[in-house]
Amino acid sequence: MIAFDYTGKVVLVTGGTKGLGRGIARAFLSAGATVIVCARTPPDAPVTAPPYPRAPAPASDGRTGVARFVRADVRDPEDLERLFAGLDRLDVVVNNAGGAPYAMVAGTSPRLHARVIELNLIAPLLVAQRAHPLLAATQGTVIMIGSTSGTRPSPGTSAYGAAKAGLHHLAACLAAEWAPDVRVNTVVVGLAETENAAEHYGGRSELMSATIPAGRMAGPSDVGEVCLWLAGSGYVTGAQILVHGGGETPAWKWVASDGISR
Repeated sequence: MIAFDYTGKVVLVTGGTKGLGRGIARAFLSAGATVIVCARTPPDAPVTAPPYPRAPAPASDGRTGVARFVRADVRDPEDLERLFAGLDRLDVVVNNAGGAPYAMVAGTSPRLHARVIELNLIAPLLVAQRAHPLLAATQGTVIMIGSTSGTRPSPGTSAYGAAKAGLHHLAACLAAEWAPDVRVNTVVVGLAETENAAEHYGGRSELMSATIPAGRMAGPSDVGEVCLWLAGSGYVTGAQILVHGGGETPAWKWVASDGISR
């Protein structure tokens, strides 16, 4: 892993208590940053730096390499106001909070789809908007965690895919609107291996991994390393970095080779 030094930098990771967000938070902790994670519920265990050779700097709560948790629903403007009122400096915002249940459009509640779009598109916009003054003061950066669901058909998660496509475009718009003071980029993540992967992929993670040219799904540390690089690059803005292991092998190749389980 490339060594990064974020000593003295303050990083906010939304949805940073589990999954990819937890991996991103741990990456920045390992580089010496003071990290704040927010979510609707506290983490099951403190978010700590991995055991890398380089010792991280003391965190804002006085414990070495431990993220500070703030309870906040990123869809709630009042929660966001309270979250940002407690910050006097901010260098990096990682808009990671998101997700959606599997739900076909036909026959499902309009409110469900509205809430999915609110969480995956509107909330990141509100977080970035509220963070902008602090980031402008430090020449900071926003990193959006996107998804390949926003780049190809996403049946069963149509509202989620549409919201992620919108998020990718939002990042490009903000990059142009806020340059040169604040950089905005997107990490477009493909199939990912997190603590909920077995449930999410119906217990077929190995089969899913076989569809990826790299031979495995992205892990939280893979995404975290890309975020470290993006946050440290002083020129890159408006970019979309694909973290998908080469994409997904087209289904027709599996059918033609009889390589898929029937």
